[in-house]
Amino acid sequence: MNYTYILECKDGTYYTGWTNNLEKRLKDHNDGKGAKYTKARLPVSLIYYEEYETKEEAMRREYAIKHMTRSEKSKLISEYRKRITEKDND
Repeated sequence: MNYTYILECKDGTYYTGWTNNLEKRLKDHNDGKGAKYTKARLPVSLIYYEEYETKEEAMRREYAIKHMTRSEKSKLISEYRKRITEKDND
């Protein structure tokens, strides 16, 4: 499985990436072994992710999200959290 994800950094900014091992990648980011952007903004928290069958799909989605405005990303995250909450309440 491949994932496109959004992290929230300590300073409130968002970082978007893709991986095929979400747990390991989050640990790598928080251990300072992730992206240069996140190293100076630790700790980071996983606040959004999507699953894809192929690496190419995940990378295309990462590209699309990276080109969204902060407002668009915030809306995406808010809708995601709402779906998760509704799912947990079922």
